[in-house]
Amino acid sequence: MSHAWTLASRPNGSPTMENFALRDMPDQPLKDGEIRVANSFFSVDPYMRPRMDEGDSYIAPFELNAPMTGAAVGRVVETRSDRFKVGERVSHFLGWRDSATLKAADAFALPDGDLRDEYFLDVLGTIGMTAYFGLFDVAEARPGDVVFVSAAAGAVGSLVVQIAKLRGMTVIGSAGGTEKCDFVRALGADHVIDYKSPGPFEEKLRAAAPDGLDVYFDNVGGEQLDAAMGVAKRNARFAICGMIGMYNSNEPIGFSNLFRVISKRLQIRGFINSDFMARRGECMAQMGDWVSRGLIQSRYTIFDGLESGPEAFFSLFSGGNTGKALVRLDA
Repeated sequence: MSHAWTLASRPNGSPTMENFALRDMPDQPLKDGEIRVANSFFSVDPYMRPRMDEGDSYIAPFELNAPMTGAAVGRVVETRSDRFKVGERVSHFLGWRDSATLKAADAFALPDGDLRDEYFLDVLGTIGMTAYFGLFDVAEARPGDVVFVSAAAGAVGSLVVQIAKLRGMTVIGSAGGTEKCDFVRALGADHVIDYKSPGPFEEKLRAAAPDGLDVYFDNVGGEQLDAAMGVAKRNARFAICGMIGMYNSNEPIGFSNLFRVISKRLQIRGFINSDFMARRGECMAQMGDWVSRGLIQSRYTIFDGLESGPEAFFSLFSGGNTGKALVRLDA
C-alpha cells in the first residue's frame, strides 16, 4: 500500500490544510517496462502553487483528488524493465508520495557513491539547471556584470549567487530577515538587501547599484521586479524564473517603471528549466565539477515524514525555509 497527497480543493489565496488530502493508493502489479520506486525525498517548489489553480500555464494544473506530482529521488524496489535493477537510485517526477510506479523511460539513472540524494533535487537536478541556464543563456550574463538576484536565500537564488561570483560578476542579493541575509553574504554576495527593512525597495537597490544593473534574475516579481526596471542600465537583461511574491494574490499588480522597458531597451525573457532539458548533461558536468571542488555549497530545510508535505510547501511562502525545502521519507 502506498500513500500520496492529493489536491482536495483549489486554494483561494494562500493554500491551507483543507486544500490537501492524504490518501491510500493500493499498489497494482507492474506492467512490462515499469518500475516501482521507494522515494527517499521529494521536492516542494513555488511553481506548484499556480498548478493548484485552473487555467492555462506552462504545465498542466493538478487534478482534484489525484496524486500530486513533483521531483523525487528514490531506489528501485521492483522492476519489469531491463533499464533498471532493484536497488538502483533514480530521480523521477512522481513526488508527494512514499512509493511511485512509473515507466522506466520516465526515470533518470543516478550515480552511486558519496553524493547525497538531496543533491539530485537541488544543484545536480532541475534547480541547478534553472540557475545555470537562466543566468548564462536567458540573461546572457558575463564577467563584470552587475547582477541582482531576488529570493537569494532560496533554492534557485542561492545557486545563482554562487555561480555568478564564480564567473566574475558583482552580485546583489535580496532576502528577508537577518538570518537569511547573513546566509546570502556567506555565499559571497557583494551586497545584500533585507526586503523586510523599512523604506522603498527601489531606493535600497539603487544604493547597492549606483551605476545600474546589467542583469536581474527574478524569483519574486512585484515590487522587486518594478525596482529592477527602475535601476537597470540600458540593454539590461532580465531572466524571469518565478514570481513567488505574487502567486497567492488575486489582486492585479501595477508597475510604475514599466515604461523603462522601452526607454532602456530592456530584454525581459521568461523561461522554465525544461526549455533546456536537451542540454542537461552540459549543466550537470559543470555543476558537478564545482560541487566536487567545494566551490558550491547547498543548504537544505528538511521536513521529515510524508505527513509534513503541505507544511514544507507552506514554508516557501512564509519564509520558513532557507535554501532547498525537501521532504524526507526514510527518516
